[in-house]
Amino acid sequence: MSRDILDIFVIGGGINGCGIARDAVGRGYSVALAEMGDFASGTSSGATKLIHGGLRYLEHYEFRLVREALMEREVLWAMAPHIIWPMRFVLPYHKGGIRPAWMIRLGLFLYDHIGGRKRLPATSVLDMRKDPAAKPLKSIFTKAFEYSDGWVDDARLVVLNARDAADRGAFIMARTKVVSARREDGVWRIDTVNMRSGEKASHHARMLINAAGPWVDGVIRGAFGRNEAHNVRLVQGSHIIVKRKFDDPRAYFFQNPDNRIIFAIPYETDFTLIGTTDRDYEDDPKDVRITPEETNYLCKAASEYFKEPVRPEDIVWSYSAVRPLYNDGASKAQEATRDYVLKVEDDNGTAPVLNVFGGKLTTYRRLAEHALEKIGEAIGQKGTTWTSSSKLPGGDFAYNGYDEQVASIQKDYPFLEGRMARNLVRRYGTLTRKILGNAKTLADLGIRFGSDLYEAEVKYLIEKEWAVTAEDILWRRTKMGLRLTPQETAQLESYMADAPARMIG
Repeated sequence: MSRDILDIFVIGGGINGCGIARDAVGRGYSVALAEMGDFASGTSSGATKLIHGGLRYLEHYEFRLVREALMEREVLWAMAPHIIWPMRFVLPYHKGGIRPAWMIRLGLFLYDHIGGRKRLPATSVLDMRKDPAAKPLKSIFTKAFEYSDGWVDDARLVVLNARDAADRGAFIMARTKVVSARREDGVWRIDTVNMRSGEKASHHARMLINAAGPWVDGVIRGAFGRNEAHNVRLVQGSHIIVKRKFDDPRAYFFQNPDNRIIFAIPYETDFTLIGTTDRDYEDDPKDVRITPEETNYLCKAASEYFKEPVRPEDIVWSYSAVRPLYNDGASKAQEATRDYVLKVEDDNGTAPVLNVFGGKLTTYRRLAEHALEKIGEAIGQKGTTWTSSSKLPGGDFAYNGYDEQVASIQKDYPFLEGRMARNLVRRYGTLTRKILGNAKTLADLGIRFGSDLYEAEVKYLIEKEWAVTAEDILWRRTKMGLRLTPQETAQLESYMADAPARMIG
């Protein structure tokens, strides 16, 4: 493939890069993508994992972004009903709170009506003296507003876009770093190195897509020698996971005295996710870690609402990521725009590059469509829009058909305990049968690494989803890292080290 001239070469295997690659190859473009690490190993797996309009963005007058995001909620839910599902959010209110009731009502009225909501239920007002949602909260909160948004397994959203792109003919390269990109004879020459084998390769493409997320400016500096490139503002967002704080299936939206907000969300059945923070970040994005200040901030903010305080010693896991927001000159990190910006540059009409700045999980599909408009203008149009009515791998069932899928799996594989069946369908949807195959008993699934993680699933992730390390499996393809002991994790690490890493593209 190295001497062939591709239409498009994408740098970056986060949600934007994988989304653009999938859309482009589906329209008939020849596409390659290189990701220097694992898919979703940066920003795309460090989100609050919401498919949402962004209620708080209304305060910053980001009406275009909010409307687009609200419209996408039900589109994405229908595309991937195994990894995306609706969730209700409870916004507790008390007199003298941060925002007056009229402002919250107005915001939620807009939220309900500007985004073409059809299937998600509308906002309601709760009497917290009677509603079960009040149980874990302090008694000061006698009233609340309840509204709809969605939840997503963010890392799986990314890898399923990569998988579908590969299935449609894209050349997808994980753990492959772009070491140089330069214009030669009117096209791009992109040199890559495989980070595991050391193998070097050269690729040629008519157009380059720089979707490197927090490293987007670094690619511009390296590829063009433009050391003055400062297009993104790096903002750190951190989250903590604690043992389950409440039984209610609804999530909470908490307002803080500093005007920031955090969520407390049911997570992986037995846990509660709390986040996020917003602070400017100056160091290398690969080194980002939650700070003691952020940990204390999240614990304190949640404890303002919960009867039972959240303490640092309650934390079972934390994660942190850097959001590459477009640098619009906002004075505070939480005020910087969450909208995306796409910029095309070329060399006298040849070898164009599209730089992708910003973006969020909810709008990735629309970002890809807008990117394809610019790609069409630059190198010629192919195909038409198609992803809005598409299905991601495993998602080929009705938007409300999850329970039916679980029942079908349990009927065909009666040895599966209910939780394991639900979790497998949540991760793989209709592809669950590919993993289970002809198994008649749990023993037929091979080695049990711990909890409900068996060799059959691990093999599938190696063969079909580019998994190479235990971390890929435990913290991105699944969240089994929350359940395995250190000894069980070590067993999986040993297995992965010995397994042939067959990456299909």
